[in-house]
This record gives sequence, structure tokens and C-alpha cells, in this order.
Amino acid sequence: MTKITAAITAVGGYVPQFVLTNKMLEEMVETNDEWITTENRNKGTTNIKKGGR
Repeated sequence: MTKITAAITAVGGYVPQFVLTNKMLEEMVETNDEWITTENRNKGTTNIKKGGR
């Protein structure tokens, strides 16, 4: 059996420019925190680009 060797050569991270909270989303469309949490398993925030898409 051949031995496979691997190494982590880099790591990275990203912080979005804009964070959309569930409260902000509730004001934009007809929804509520319970539905957002249940359907998306998202409690609190959604990371999106500034300006929408």
C-alpha cells in the first residue's frame, strides 16, 4: 500500500461587508424569526454582499 502525504499550506478567512439580521429580513418581506430559524437553521444573521445579490 502506498503512503499518501498531505500538508496544509494555507488558511484563509472572510468577513462580509454587510450582515443582514433576521429582524431586518422580517421588515423587508412577510416572514418571522421562527420561520427563518426553522427553514434555514439560521438564528440571527445572514451574510450577504452590500447592495443585495
